[in-house]
Amino acid sequence: MGKKKNSAIRQVSDTDTYAYMLHLSDFLREPIIHSAIEALQLPQGSLGLDAGCGIGSHTLLLAEAVEPAGHVTGLDSSPELLIQARQIAETSVLSEQVSFREGDLKKILFDDNTFDWVWSVDSLWPGPKEMGCPAEDPIPLVKELARVVKPGGRVAILFWSSQKLLPGYPLLEARLNATSQANAPFVPGERPELHFLRALGWFRDAGLEEATARTFAGDIHSPLSDGVRNGLVSLFKMLWGDARSEVSPEDWMEYQRLCQPGSPDFILDFQEYYAFFTYSLFQGRVAK
Repeated sequence: MGKKKNSAIRQVSDTDTYAYMLHLSDFLREPIIHSAIEALQLPQGSLGLDAGCGIGSHTLLLAEAVEPAGHVTGLDSSPELLIQARQIAETSVLSEQVSFREGDLKKILFDDNTFDWVWSVDSLWPGPKEMGCPAEDPIPLVKELARVVKPGGRVAILFWSSQKLLPGYPLLEARLNATSQANAPFVPGERPELHFLRALGWFRDAGLEEATARTFAGDIHSPLSDGVRNGLVSLFKMLWGDARSEVSPEDWMEYQRLCQPGSPDFILDFQEYYAFFTYSLFQGRVAK
C-alpha cells in the first residue's frame, strides 16, 4: 500500500474529530474501496479528480491504480481536512502522484475537459448534512463533475448503501436503521428521486451515457483488530448515537447494552461476531 496508517492522524480534538472518524472508517472501508477502484479499471497514466477527498486516503488508492505516470488531484472544501490529507500524502511513496486543492464541488475550479475521470465517495449527497434543511438538486452537481472530464471519460460516485452490524438482533437493528440519523442526509418527506440509490436517473438527466450500477460488500468478523474495532465503535455512534428520541426506551437501553464499550454484553466481544456493509458504485461516460 502507498500509505502508512496512524502516521499523520493521532489525536482527537474539537477541530479534527471528523478527520479522525474518517481515519477510523478507513479500517473498515479500505478493502471495499480498493475493490471498487479495481472494477473501474482506470487507465495507467491517466489524470483523475477525487471530488470531496476528505483526508485523502482514497486519493492515494486512486493514485496507486494509475501509477507510475498517472496523477490524482484531491478536491475538498475543508482546509482543515486538506491539511490532514497533505500530511498523510507526505508519508506515502505516492506523494509525487497526488496534489490537493481547496474548492467547492458546486463550482469546480478546473477548466472544462481537464481530467480523464472523476471519482467521489460519500460526498455527492442530495442535500446538506444538517437535518431539516432543503435538499439540493443533485443533477447540477453531476453535470459539474462531468464538465471537468474529457469526452469519453468517466464519472464515478460511490455511496455507503447498507449495513448489518448487530448479528442476532435484526429487529433492534431495523428499528435503529429507521431513524433520521441513520438515513442522513436524506431527510423525512424528501422526494424519492433525490435518494442516492436513484443515481442512475441523475446520470441520465445529466447527459451521461452507459450508466451502470454495482454494489460491493465488505465483511467483518472476529477476531477484530484494534483498528476495525475502533472503526465499528465510531460507526455505531455515527449511525445511531442520536437515536434516543426516535426509539423506545427499551430499544435505547438495548442499543447501549450492545454497542457501548465496557458493557459486559458489548457485541464486539462476541467470539462469533460477524457483520457486513455495502457500497454502491454508479458510473457513466461523458458524451463524445
